[in-house]
Amino acid sequence: MARRTIGLALGGGGARGWSHIGVLEALLEAGIEPKIVAGTSMGALVGAAYAGGVLSRLKDWAEAVDWRAIVGLLDVQIANGGLVEGSRILRLLQDLGIGMAIEDLPMKYAAVTTDLADGREIWLQTGPVDVAVRASIGLPGIFSPTLVDGRWLADGGLVNQVPVSTCRALGADFVIAVRVSDGLLTKRAASLTPGSSEDGPSEGRRRLDDMLAQMPGPLRDQARRILPQLLARGPRSPGYFDVMANAINIMQDRITRSRLAGEPPHAMISPQVSNIALLDFHRAAESIAAGRAAALSAIAGIKAQLAL
Repeated sequence: MARRTIGLALGGGGARGWSHIGVLEALLEAGIEPKIVAGTSMGALVGAAYAGGVLSRLKDWAEAVDWRAIVGLLDVQIANGGLVEGSRILRLLQDLGIGMAIEDLPMKYAAVTTDLADGREIWLQTGPVDVAVRASIGLPGIFSPTLVDGRWLADGGLVNQVPVSTCRALGADFVIAVRVSDGLLTKRAASLTPGSSEDGPSEGRRRLDDMLAQMPGPLRDQARRILPQLLARGPRSPGYFDVMANAINIMQDRITRSRLAGEPPHAMISPQVSNIALLDFHRAAESIAAGRAAALSAIAGIKAQLAL
């Protein structure tokens, strides 16, 4: 196999990003060893664990965690610009061994974030890796932004969902990209298709209860006063998280298509994880298996390209 500097661009996608672990395991077992890694959101998290040599520790935690433990990480604090403040997640990263300085990592690493003030794409390549990861996963509407060097930073998926360009800038001459959002819009379409406009009173009550149950507590009381008038009759309205998740899916799909058209990787791996919702972090084993399967099907082609 020709000696190439392999870069790995790991995309964002919430819980679907656990599939990056399976991709990495399969690549390494096949002798394909990335020396540069750039990640957006969950890609930044898994990429940091790989760069720091603690990927197996992250995998063990992810596969063992249940929904209750995930909820325990969510320190709700709306006053800070998001539903979740994020200090517990920082502590978790440190406990998992993802707390060293980026400069001390044995390979080049960057976490992609977005400057909320002007929309610029920011690559964090120095400083504590846990802070960089926390900034990159700062999905607006869920996580509060992170203050780094005088800038409020949010999720890198707002500007660069699969950071192929970052890998190239860091010195990679062969880039493998992992996209975990393939097929999402088609998969979620049914849940957002308007139903009959002839729902009766009991159905309307059920729809209202469903929507209220999905809302954050501080918003629920206000919504309870106005939603009955809005939902008296008419098509079934999508739930709070249905709207938020699919809006994010649409944004990320458009950004990803545009960026990859102008900055194509040498190889693309697309785990089939569209059945896993944005916040299904308790389904790590399923997601990791999908990542492994996708990587295994791509390895022969990657090796052939590397040998050219």
